[in-house]
Parts: sequence; C-alpha cells; structure tokens
Amino acid sequence: MSTPPTPPSGPGHAWPPPSPQPGWGPPPGYGQPHPEQRLNGFALASLLVGLLCLPPLGIVFGIVALVQIARQRQRGRALAIVGLAVSVVMTGAMVFTVDRLASAVRDRMDSVGGYADVEGDLRDLDDLRAGDCFNVPGGDLLADRPLTYRIDCAEPHHGEVTASKLVEPAGAPESAEADRASEDECWKAQDAYAMDTWALPASAEMFYFAPSRQSWRQGDRRLVCVIGTTAEERRGSLRQDAGSLKPEQSAFLRVANEVEFVLGRPPAGDLEDTLPEHQAWARSVYAALGHEAKVLEADRTRPGLEKAVAAQLGEIEAARAAWQRTSQAKTAAEFDRQWDRSLRAMSVETEKALRGAYGLATEVPEWLAESPEGPGNGPGREPSAQAA
Repeated sequence: MSTPPTPPSGPGHAWPPPSPQPGWGPPPGYGQPHPEQRLNGFALASLLVGLLCLPPLGIVFGIVALVQIARQRQRGRALAIVGLAVSVVMTGAMVFTVDRLASAVRDRMDSVGGYADVEGDLRDLDDLRAGDCFNVPGGDLLADRPLTYRIDCAEPHHGEVTASKLVEPAGAPESAEADRASEDECWKAQDAYAMDTWALPASAEMFYFAPSRQSWRQGDRRLVCVIGTTAEERRGSLRQDAGSLKPEQSAFLRVANEVEFVLGRPPAGDLEDTLPEHQAWARSVYAALGHEAKVLEADRTRPGLEKAVAAQLGEIEAARAAWQRTSQAKTAAEFDRQWDRSLRAMSVETEKALRGAYGLATEVPEWLAESPEGPGNGPGREPSAQAA
C-alpha cells in the first residue's frame, strides 16, 4: 500500500497550489451581460405588407423571417408567424375577390359584345313605358334585369310593356307576398291592355320585373309588366284596350276578365289551413259573377245578342248559387265538393257563343281548354312567368 508523501515540516512550508490546466476557466465574457437580440425586419414587414398592400409578398417575407430568426437567433418568431398567417388569409381573400370581379367583367363583356347585333336602341328597363316593344339578348326574359332594346312594334320583338308603375311595399322585396302582389298588378294591367284575352297568341306569357332586395334599398320602386312572345317571332302590337273596342265589347270584357282573374287566383296554402280565406275567395267569385250578370242584363235586348246573353245569364245564375253554397261550407271537405260543383256550373261553349255574338275572338285559349276541371284547376290562367 502506498502512502502520500509527507509534507515539508517547518514554518512556511506547504504544498504549492496546482498549476492551471489548459482549457479551464470561465468562457469569454462570463459574468458580463448578453448583448440585446435584434428584431428581424422581415417579420414586421410580413405583417405590414400582408395586411395593408401585397399579401403574396407578405408570405415571402414571413418565410424569410422564420429562416433568418432560426439561423441568427433573432427576435420576432411570433410576429413572423402572425404575419405569415395574415398574408395567407389576405391572399385567399384577394384571389376570391379578383376572380369574382373578373367573372363579372367577362359576363358583362359577353352580354354586350355577344349581343351587339340585337335590334333596337338600348334603353334602361325602367325607362320603358306602356306600349313600348323591345328585344332582349337571346330572347331571355327571365334574366335578372336584362338589357332591353326598344324597337318599333311593327318589327320583330320579344316583349311589349303593358304597364310601368311605382308600387307601394307589399311585404319584403322578393317575398311571397311581394311576388303575388306584383303578379296581381300585372295580370290586371295585361287585362286592361289586351282586353280580349282569347285573342292573345298561344306563345304570349306574362312577365314582371319587380324591385329586388338590393334595388329596393337603393330607392327602386318601379314595377314593369310585360307580355312576352319569345317562343316565336312576333310583329305588331297586342294592344287592344277600351279605346280600340266598341263600348259594349269593352264593357263585357271588363267584367268577364274580372271573373277570369278572380277564378284564377285562389288563396295559397292548404285548404284545411286556409278555409276562411277560401270562403272569402268564393264570395269574391260570387260578386264578380254578379257584375257580369248586371252588364249582360243591359245587353239582353241588343240585336244579335239576345240568345247568347240569355244562355250565359242562365248559367251565371246557377253558378252564383253554387258559389254562395261554397262560401258557406263549414268544413274543408264540404268546400272541396262545392268548389267542384261551382266550376262545372258554367261551360266554355256557352261563353264561346257569347263572345262570337259580341264580335270577339272565339278560339278557346290553351290555358282554358287544357285546364282539368276540379278544385283549383278550373277556368283561370296559369301562374305568370317571373323575373325579379
């Protein structure tokens, strides 16, 4: 066993301290404060550029900032991540917006350039008035606010304005209430514009252009009613109002059209849920038939009308009694049965003979000849085509 050497004896004698070994000691700068780390400039630039002006460049700045921060131990990592995220979101929004604008411009250029050969003078739809005929690109009257080209009615045209009027609110724009009110207004306008409804061509349809939600907020209150004839080439006006008819013809057509209108506009909704409304409607049919009977009574002795008027009056009397019973029905099932009987009380053939006696059109229109008899499907025109 080895033993440590004996230290030197005597005063002042001790082992000397070990000599420093190479590599020992604190690193340079030990105990001194760290210099402050710099904020990476690209991190701040990424946020500002992405948020304010050019998002794609903000994405590049954000990536560069993250790389430099990792290599150079700089501050700003969180700022760079936020800037990168903001730039990505803003780039997506910018791409979406640019795409929508480009589509709108392309559509507009297509509509203007593609239909530059439409006959007529370009006019705003709201500038058209009753009696104006016009064309639309591609004959599309169902387009949202189509371009309209006013043209002489003697030339081929797609539509003819029957009314252009300011309207009061009837429910929110584009709501079911507003649409029905617009339809009613335009059916009445068409009946006053082209009174002999049987004389209209089979291709004729009723269209209306009512204010949309957006245009209503901008102050638009104009309703434009149109007879559209896009199914086949149409020349000449369809106007046949009271000023172009004999007094007895216009008097009869006014009340006959009232009956057609009321019959064709039963309440919306299931009969079980709207029985009171249907009862009120039946009373309005009863009243409209009474107006027609009153006019016919005045013409009962007019030469050439005696036989046809008497036949029509007989049917009207039976129909009024039936509609009165219908209006008094206590249940939906009873109303349904009486409704059917009321519709069968009058015949198309009797009205055809009466119209011939008045010197009016006698060709039964398709909307009347093809309508199956029965509740809700008796005499009356089909719902109008619409364009908001």
